[in-house]
Amino acid sequence: MDDESARPIVVFSGFYYTDVMNNAILRRPLFGPASFYREVLAVAIPVMAQQAIQSLVSLIDNFMVAGLGDAKMAGVNVANQVNFVYLVVMMTLSGAGGIYMSQFRGAGDEEGMKQAYRFKAIMTMGVSALYFALCQTMPSALISMMTMGNAAQAEIVAHGAGYLRMVSWMFIPMGLSQAIGTAYREIGKPGVPLTISVCATLVNTFFNWVLIYGNLGAPRLEIGGAAIATNIARGAEVIAFVMFARASKVPFFVPLSRLFKARWSLFREILGKSSLMLLSETSWVVSETVTTALYNGRGGAEVVAGMSAGWAIANIFFLVFTGIHVSTGVVVGSLLGADRLDEARVRARWIMSGSVVAGATLALVQVASIAAVPFIFMNLTVAATRVTRGLLFVISAYLPLWSLLNAQFAVSRSGGDAMMGVVVDVGVTYVLFIPGAFALAFLTPIGPVAMYAVIKLTDFAKWFIAHRWLKKERWLRNLASPVAP
Repeated sequence: MDDESARPIVVFSGFYYTDVMNNAILRRPLFGPASFYREVLAVAIPVMAQQAIQSLVSLIDNFMVAGLGDAKMAGVNVANQVNFVYLVVMMTLSGAGGIYMSQFRGAGDEEGMKQAYRFKAIMTMGVSALYFALCQTMPSALISMMTMGNAAQAEIVAHGAGYLRMVSWMFIPMGLSQAIGTAYREIGKPGVPLTISVCATLVNTFFNWVLIYGNLGAPRLEIGGAAIATNIARGAEVIAFVMFARASKVPFFVPLSRLFKARWSLFREILGKSSLMLLSETSWVVSETVTTALYNGRGGAEVVAGMSAGWAIANIFFLVFTGIHVSTGVVVGSLLGADRLDEARVRARWIMSGSVVAGATLALVQVASIAAVPFIFMNLTVAATRVTRGLLFVISAYLPLWSLLNAQFAVSRSGGDAMMGVVVDVGVTYVLFIPGAFALAFLTPIGPVAMYAVIKLTDFAKWFIAHRWLKKERWLRNLASPVAP
């Protein structure tokens, strides 16, 4: 693919595009057949269901904590906003290992799959240990950074810091759960993490009900009860993952006693990919964190609570992003690992086209869900409810674009091209997004929802850059080959 004449020239016409390769003109459909999308959905739906269940846990947590008042709900949700940075880092490291997991699976290389799993487990638990230390030593500072300028900062920090310190005790086991659960998805068995997540969700919900309000004779622990319930669920989850992986003799799993018997040359190679992905994802999550802090400064507890409630609902619909990433890794990554490059190219296009339709469909459903906000969050103030509704309208408008962006990133990373994410995320974030957010915050009086709607227009620049980058086909590589570059 180094020859410029071998690269495809794509011209769209209706629901077809013309692929000109090696002087041969091929008219290919923009969308794949129904059988292809059934194959994709067979992977994506269990993953999306698992994500939906996890988001429902957040929604249930918010619903239960909302009964304690805006300030306490705000404290818990700001703590979760801080945790979001950690979760993105952990998922990025898992994703870097997942690129190789999918391709080694396509090549039928079980030892390679074990090496990819070792990377995922070592890195996720290592990052979890570092973040646990931060949460134990400086939780107030972490919460304060997210509430600068908020009228109720002192109260929110007091509630959020206590919750963050308590909930961090199970971060290291959660890192192992992340490594095992994502590995199951990448080898085409998403039903296993789905089942375990359902069970963990039920455990979390039950203990929330018992401990937050003191049901069944338990003490009323309020925010502390929510943290304890989360820790119990995470403990049950990691035990279930380890027991099932050992019992089923899944090809990628190695026990903790053999975890550090890694092929360190491959480990360093994956780490190189993950460093680029981390740079990309960190720039994105930093931008989201900075702008969230700016939004939170546009009022009191009602702004934090309203935005948090909106995200709790929106996260249910963001499940499409995880489905896109995992299904692309499995379908396209496996084809690349099997050296079926032309087939991978065609199916990548079908996934990107289908992602727009999926995003638009979910956007309509999310708009309809706005009517349920007063019933789900009946204890929120009128001002907080107004913020929640406005945020959901804005997110719905952007869902088709965000779905396509996620598909572009997933295709790029399926072949190990992590540089696209650096160029797109770092470039747009620091040239347009963050300067624009500060300009809106300090030069205009507009509210948090309007700020979010305007600044997210920069995502169209991300789409354009990614579109141009993918045409170079740097992602179209077999990483499982011994002579892979």
